[in-house]
Amino acid sequence: MNLTPSQHRVLRAMREGATLKAHRTLDGEKTHRLHPLNGEPEIVERRVVESLVDFGLIQSNLKFPAATYVLTEDGVQALTHTRQK
Repeated sequence: MNLTPSQHRVLRAMREGATLKAHRTLDGEKTHRLHPLNGEPEIVERRVVESLVDFGLIQSNLKFPAATYVLTEDGVQALTHTRQK
């Protein structure tokens, strides 16, 4: 599996302790933010998050208003067995 630099960066950050969250408003609007252990959160493009979910590399706890994503075992393995595009 070839990961894009953005996908790889998100997985690597999560492995290093960052938290990826989907923040929802009451209107249903959703933004994804990567919260590092130190520093400010950054926006992650929806397509990056959705592709990681589709590949089975992360999964969500489906909580409202801020779902948290976790690395799956496949996500951990992808960091050691893949290369970036």
